[in-house]
Amino acid sequence: MPLHIPTPLVRSTPLSAHRGTDVWLKLESAQPAGSFKQRGMGAMVEEAVAAGAERVVTSSGGNAGLAVAVCCREVGIPCVVVVPRRTGELMKARIAAEGADVRVHGEVWDDAHEHATELAADGGFLVHPFDHPAVWRGNATLVHEVAEAMPSPPGSVVVSVGGGGLLAGVLQGLRDVGWADVPVVAVETHGTASLAAALAAGRLVTLPDITSIALTLGAKTVAEEARVRSVEHGVRAVQVSDRAAVDALERFLFDHRVLVEPACGAALAVAYGDDELPGPVLVVVCGGAAATPEALEGWRTAVR
Repeated sequence: MPLHIPTPLVRSTPLSAHRGTDVWLKLESAQPAGSFKQRGMGAMVEEAVAAGAERVVTSSGGNAGLAVAVCCREVGIPCVVVVPRRTGELMKARIAAEGADVRVHGEVWDDAHEHATELAADGGFLVHPFDHPAVWRGNATLVHEVAEAMPSPPGSVVVSVGGGGLLAGVLQGLRDVGWADVPVVAVETHGTASLAAALAAGRLVTLPDITSIALTLGAKTVAEEARVRSVEHGVRAVQVSDRAAVDALERFLFDHRVLVEPACGAALAVAYGDDELPGPVLVVVCGGAAATPEALEGWRTAVR
């Protein structure tokens, strides 16, 4: 039995009116862990169980760690989650509440992952938060669910990108269901745009730092598979400002009564924007468990 749940696919009346075409929302915020991460992390934890692992170790800016903790609690395996210092106290508390051993290391996710890799070498099953075939396979299931619910393919798909695990999974899912020709728009914030840098350079590029409030998009280097699949598919990579992401998530909260993180607001900024998107449009609402009214106030202050 999968460790994720099927999520709602709903038509957005406000966004459809704005776009002049149907806009569909895949509400990954409805996962028990609050984000799409439960799909890929669940697939990875299933691999850990199959391998007879006695302990799981992962690294995360927050959401992947929470998803791993939820999944490990479900299957009864202890887990260690390494997060960077920039991860908020609420997220650390939520991960710990699921029974995980939370460790703090480094300033950004890349530092935390290096430490997690070292810990896993001493008798642990390493769960990468985005760069592994099981992660992409798990994330592809959201497209499978869309295909079961929609009689015809969308005209375009809009998705946020951090390390690239969601994007790689969406592209895999589109191929799986025969929608490989559907245009995909991959959205990053300024200050997290490792995919855009890699596509421009024709190779992986490591950003000097993460300078966006969308911390859960904060991988300084995108997964190579995400870059390769993006080139093969012809993905259009765009960037939005932190302010645009926060404005969009506020508008989404008003329109749909769902509060998400700026990382998710990046994709919503494109949906609420004026760039041409062939319809019907599918927006992956990736969610985010760090979204609270208090966090929203902080994001507002940071961008204004």
